[in-house]
Amino acid sequence: MDDPALLLTLVPLLLVIGAVAGVLAGLLGVGGGIVLVPAFFYTFTALGFGGPFVMQICLATSLATIIVTSMRSVLSHNRKGAVDWDVLRGWAPGIVIGAVVGVLVASNLRSVVLQGIFGFLGVFIGLYLAFGKASWRLADDMPVGPVRAVLSGMIGFLSVLMGIGGGSFAVPTMTLYGRPIHKAVATAAGFGVLIALPSVIAFLFVPIPSEFRPPFTVGAVNLPAFLIVICMTLMTAPLGARLAHAMDPKPLKRFFAFFIIVVALNMLRKVFLT
Repeated sequence: MDDPALLLTLVPLLLVIGAVAGVLAGLLGVGGGIVLVPAFFYTFTALGFGGPFVMQICLATSLATIIVTSMRSVLSHNRKGAVDWDVLRGWAPGIVIGAVVGVLVASNLRSVVLQGIFGFLGVFIGLYLAFGKASWRLADDMPVGPVRAVLSGMIGFLSVLMGIGGGSFAVPTMTLYGRPIHKAVATAAGFGVLIALPSVIAFLFVPIPSEFRPPFTVGAVNLPAFLIVICMTLMTAPLGARLAHAMDPKPLKRFFAFFIIVVALNMLRKVFLT
């Protein structure tokens, strides 16, 4: 039901969510999805939309914002020559296929199952952020053939199931295979476009019953959340970037990792109490 009064309650919450996500993205170089999905989940649930489709709406709306932020990021990195286009082209088919399969799976899972998936993978990502080292290696060059096909598909698939742009999986994968961190981050932004664009198009056709939809939702994408969060993120990300240059980001990254783990564990707690 597209209720303007409810929209007035939603807007201030979305302004805060977008501002925080933008600062964190600029400060720590993390994708917004890992913050946006739980933020959307708690917001929509608090407003009475915590039904069987709430996680699909959270994932789809988060991925919609990633289309814009990833495009902006990859263009910025490309101007500095940091995007590895050979890797991006080689991994693109598997990532797109994995993303589309992810939408098909996510649209047929219960919201509580998607919460569990987000919680489990969120703990894993948080632990890697906290304790992972850039010096870890599996090989000195990126894999090709069947290994590349499997890894690229898994990155696309798992990213959609979490509503994230892929950086949380792609950056560790590329650094483990010998890519410098700045190349990995820049190329992962391109992965984000490949994941988000086809998955959002597919999510627009996922039928959500009207009684479970927040106001102005098309398919599984909530338009006010998308528009407001994008505007706030683009405004506050430069602030986060300036803060990153003014302070040591390492302890902040550890704190953020702890925050992600707590949020993910709370998601799991809700799953087990359901």
